[in-house]
Amino acid sequence: MDRRSMLSAGAASVVAFGMGGTHAVAETGSAEPFRVMFDQLRKLGQTASPSLVLPSLVAQTHSLREMARNAKPAQTAEILALTARYAEFAGWMTQEAGDDRAAMWWTDRSVELAEAGGDRRLGAHALVRRALVALYRHDARQTVEVAQLARRQALTDRIRGWAALHEAQGHALAGDHARCMRTLDVAREHLSAARPEPGPTLGASHLSDPATMIAGWCLHDLGRPRAATEVLDREVSALPEQALRSRARYGLRRALAHAAAGEIEHACALTTEALPGVDAVTSATVLTDLRKLSQLLTRHHRVPAVQALQPALVASLHHRSA
Repeated sequence: MDRRSMLSAGAASVVAFGMGGTHAVAETGSAEPFRVMFDQLRKLGQTASPSLVLPSLVAQTHSLREMARNAKPAQTAEILALTARYAEFAGWMTQEAGDDRAAMWWTDRSVELAEAGGDRRLGAHALVRRALVALYRHDARQTVEVAQLARRQALTDRIRGWAALHEAQGHALAGDHARCMRTLDVAREHLSAARPEPGPTLGASHLSDPATMIAGWCLHDLGRPRAATEVLDREVSALPEQALRSRARYGLRRALAHAAAGEIEHACALTTEALPGVDAVTSATVLTDLRKLSQLLTRHHRVPAVQALQPALVASLHHRSA
């Protein structure tokens, strides 16, 4: 069985469990099976299409809500906290599937569920997610404004740090190098000060140095592609092999930076390396950079490496857009 078949089979087994066995698990009164499954779904979300992950996420969220209604008071807060994480992850996968409105609906539900269980951290995290949606819409002003609001309302350094990272990306979109670099420094300070928090990690968990990776992203948007390549070459190489979604996202950013720096043949080689992951995770947000890269490489259509890459690139774009 090849890698893609194994991933599909694993996804199918998780979804089958989610759709057929959740009520039986809920009747036990223990949230532990749901906690274990959440970790597995997070892993699956790094290697498979949102369409394979979302059915189980939705089913588990509804089952946990039912469990919370019937739970003893001492268990309710714990169950609601886990339910909120399921809803938050469903929001992220829905955005990856290309539906920003539904993504924000799920994110808002995660805040309500968390607050019902006494956890007020997700309110600011929801703003971080809204800033990210604005970023992918290339709305620099809204990205900055929402990220700044998230930073003011955040209760933890981790959320403050991610809010500052998205604010820096907004400044980069606006072409403001000085504010971008200052905000990246603020993000590093918050992320360095962050302490372990209860429950599953909020936000990205596969970046060993998020501030540096985002700095590479920002340098490209600021029109400094050569500096961006130096950062992204190092950081993308450090990503775990199994983190296909992250490798696809930042791998394409790396290829974009090399192409913008005039290194067309190397950019083609990096794109060839990234496309299998891009095809596997079917990400609407990654598609944004795939289109940019295709447009940039098309300007160099006489280069043999571009001609050789074009069929695979067109096929990938068609598959993502279908």
